[in-house]
Amino acid sequence: MHSTRRFHAKGAFRRLRRYFETRSLRYCAGLFAVLLGLVALAAPSPYCIETPGPTQDVLGELSGRSGGEVIAVEGADTYTDEGELLLTTVNASGVPGYPVSNIVALIGWFDPDTVVMPNEAVVPIGQTAEEYAGESQQEMDQSQQEAVDAALAFLRDRGVDVSGIDVDMHVEGIGGPSAGMMYALGLIDKLTPESETGGRTIAGTGTIDAEGNVGAIGGVRLKMLGAKRDGATWFLAPEANAAEVAGNVPEGLRDVCVSTLSEAYDALTAIGQGRGDDLPHCKVR
Repeated sequence: MHSTRRFHAKGAFRRLRRYFETRSLRYCAGLFAVLLGLVALAAPSPYCIETPGPTQDVLGELSGRSGGEVIAVEGADTYTDEGELLLTTVNASGVPGYPVSNIVALIGWFDPDTVVMPNEAVVPIGQTAEEYAGESQQEMDQSQQEAVDAALAFLRDRGVDVSGIDVDMHVEGIGGPSAGMMYALGLIDKLTPESETGGRTIAGTGTIDAEGNVGAIGGVRLKMLGAKRDGATWFLAPEANAAEVAGNVPEGLRDVCVSTLSEAYDALTAIGQGRGDDLPHCKVR
């Protein structure tokens, strides 16, 4: 049995050697270049790829096994809203823990709905998957706490009794600070009897601090594409991202530029009452 295998192996090697001996040096060099190219395309890429990510209605419930409300409130009455407030996200590949090949990065260069950039523009050099996940979760936790602080301060300033209220915010598979504004708007909506959305689907993005200032985020063009894909007709965007929003708003989606939680809430109620036409667009200054 073993001698027969050796015979077949020697025969195959002789045929392979004879095949290459009958080919020119140029042919062999070309074949080697093709094989080398295929290996290079399959190798891990030094680039990060971003595409429109999923959205989540902060007024709704989580899908899947965990279930439960995205924003759960204890110690106060809450109110339902027939509309949706969508936080928006970006899918990122090529970051620690989510490797991507060079061929995928190459394809991404030709997709208008994909952003390809060097890894070091997204994450620190040498960051591990554990460090990346931990940092992303920490940013999310801080964003949620500041959203709660900003929303309760907003309501308190308007005479709403928020003493004794306990708030828990929970999402799955989403990290970073960019959903802060939408969390704050969602909490305000749940604690007030008005239907702020007026039954509409309104998306948005932006960080928030405890004083209610809305800050810049990354990937706003991709987030608008995700919002449009999931049925939103309005998009609340940070004024700090105005230059990136202007000229990139998908057809059928209306942008609104805001810089504070108060402005965002006023815009939300105006949209819900059908008075959104005069709200400010994002413009290049």
